[in-house]
Amino acid sequence: VQLQASGGGLVQAGDSLRLSCAASRRTFSNYVMGWFRQAPGKEREFVAVISRAGSFTYYADSVKGRLTISRDNAKNTVYLQMASLNPEDTAVYYCVAAQIEASRIRVVGTQASNFDYWGQGTLVTVSS
Repeated sequence: VQLQASGGGLVQAGDSLRLSCAASRRTFSNYVMGWFRQAPGKEREFVAVISRAGSFTYYADSVKGRLTISRDNAKNTVYLQMASLNPEDTAVYYCVAAQIEASRIRVVGTQASNFDYWGQGTLVTVSS
């Protein structure tokens, strides 16, 4: 599956932004989707993951309450709604896809190595 992320840009602290990721396959609903990010000079880190039907979501503690992952299976698209952004959110954001068992999403869905498909990334820069 090919993933195309978009929506990044330069915003000010406190602003909101919505990232989108369009998938190429009709079988989009078969995939668990997620977002990871990598800040300059830092390791890549987990942000959020969503189950196939969108009924289960899980977030990194650092973004909980501010970022919301959602999906529209009819549009083959996953979203990351970002609110109350701060400079520490500055990073390249990657959408990812994998066929993960529902019972294991909370454990394996936070590890980058478990995702088979990666988008090209979209840069979010938050100025103070």
